Amino acid sequence: MEKDVNSCQDGAKTVPSTGLGTEGTETQLDDFVGTHADYNEEEEEQKYFRRKRLGVIKNVVAASLAGTLTYSVYLGLLQMQLILHYDETYREVKYSNIRLEDIDHKVLMGINVTPVAALLYTPILIRFFGTKWAMFLAVGIYALFVSSNYWERYYTLVPSAVAIGMVIVPLWASMGTYITRMAQKYYEYVNYKEEQERERQRRPRDACNSYIIVFQTIFYSCFHLSFVCAQMPMVFFLNNYLYQLNHTLFAVKHCGTLSHGTLPGFNKTVLQSLPRSVSLIIVESALMAAAFLAMLVVLVLCGAAYGPMEEIDMRSIGWGNIFQLPFKHMRDYRLRHLFPLFIYSGFEVLFVCTGFSLNYGVCALGLERLAYLLMAYGFSASACSSLALCMLRLRRHIPLLFGALIHAALLVTLFCWAPEPRYLPQAPLLYSIAVLWGMGSALNKTGISILLGMLYKKKERQDFIFTIYHWWQALAIFTVYLWSGLPMKAKLSIMLLTLVVAVGTYLWMERKVGQNMEVRLPRIPRPRHKTRGYRYLEDNSDETGSDGDGDGDKEDNDRHPTEATSEDELPKEDGEQLG
Repeated sequence: MEKDVNSCQDGAKTVPSTGLGTEGTETQLDDFVGTHADYNEEEEEQKYFRRKRLGVIKNVVAASLAGTLTYSVYLGLLQMQLILHYDETYREVKYSNIRLEDIDHKVLMGINVTPVAALLYTPILIRFFGTKWAMFLAVGIYALFVSSNYWERYYTLVPSAVAIGMVIVPLWASMGTYITRMAQKYYEYVNYKEEQERERQRRPRDACNSYIIVFQTIFYSCFHLSFVCAQMPMVFFLNNYLYQLNHTLFAVKHCGTLSHGTLPGFNKTVLQSLPRSVSLIIVESALMAAAFLAMLVVLVLCGAAYGPMEEIDMRSIGWGNIFQLPFKHMRDYRLRHLFPLFIYSGFEVLFVCTGFSLNYGVCALGLERLAYLLMAYGFSASACSSLALCMLRLRRHIPLLFGALIHAALLVTLFCWAPEPRYLPQAPLLYSIAVLWGMGSALNKTGISILLGMLYKKKERQDFIFTIYHWWQALAIFTVYLWSGLPMKAKLSIMLLTLVVAVGTYLWMERKVGQNMEVRLPRIPRPRHKTRGYRYLEDNSDETGSDGDGDGDKEDNDRHPTEATSEDELPKEDGEQLG
């Protein structure tokens, strides 16, 4: 009996111990899955968005570096090959029976003529692949052009040149869209608390303009260095084989404004000795490595401009609508007034690389100093791109007008000046003109991209807008290619007239914007959601607000008008952004 009592007591002792064990297990589970005592939600949120902001900066720097590498390789290789192929001895000894001059003519035609059709396919290409992958595809085709120069034949050089012409506008349109979108994302990550508080409210007017200014400035400061890097093959390799100016310019009689065509009288033999094939292969391999590095930078370091669902929604508005929208956006008076500025932007960059550098620079200083003249232009353009930061404090038209004023003064100077052939004391003046032209180019290019980012903040419109901009630029470059045989005075007159018209129409546009004139924008259709599959579990579960429903990227007061002509159906937008 005593034993039973003891056993009951032992049982009574075991019951509490079992309860304590259960409580201990629950405590350990709470410690494992519950909120940590030292966890600070606000601090972790700040760390998360700090990482996001650093990621955006990394994307901008990577895209800028990729663009610089791509154009450094492209311009450097094209310049070196054109000089080599120009030499009669080089053509006869190495390529006597393949008509290399005719191939070069078709290569330049492929590069300059093909972009004329780019408006038909660029938006479809960007929407189909996405902004990042369109950039990657274009950079890859530039690398293909480099690889085709290992075996210089008609069937390698001409198709690769046509391919480059096809991706020039898509590359620039996707890069412009990418940089602008990164500025908007950076704004969102900086103001994430404000976005939560006013989740269903419109963002303040011109909220992300400062980030657009800074990011476009970073991009163009890096990109203009490509004109410097492109001269490395010339400086370290080709200059060792060139004749001096007394030989190459012996028959040249007139320079500058008195010249016709492209440097008439220039000697057909510019190489005093032919470079070895092994040396050419080493240089081309270095350029190929740089092109491949640009591809890796885009692939590895550049993040996506949009989320996967956003890209699907942007594609699902219908390919017919995507094809039509660039043409419909041209009905916006702001874009129409900017067309002359887009055209002049194409004129001036190709003129400084061909007309000025050859008919003024090479004619007076010799071919061996061409590289240094273009390097002065590139360094100046890169440094002066930072002047666009004054838009943070000044009105946005001031940098554009200042750049136009510099170019107008230089065009008048070039129109009235004919440098003497083979006269080196003119070098300081020519370098000064190159530096000043670089300053004007920097303010022009950076200012236009910033202006478009300010006027069209809605993410569904940006690729169309930048496509239109760079398509008009490509048309202007094609025009410069066609007028290569005109007298220099005619070229300078056309450029000066275009610049005056561009400034006038731009100021007229700003005046209309200041008067809050109504703007006509095409409606962006809603995404056509497919009900099959796992993605859309309910109606409107993943809308991007493409018709103006608050997605944070909408333009100021943009009510996304239908394509009607009646005045009541047109949108009214803020004065700073629209008119």
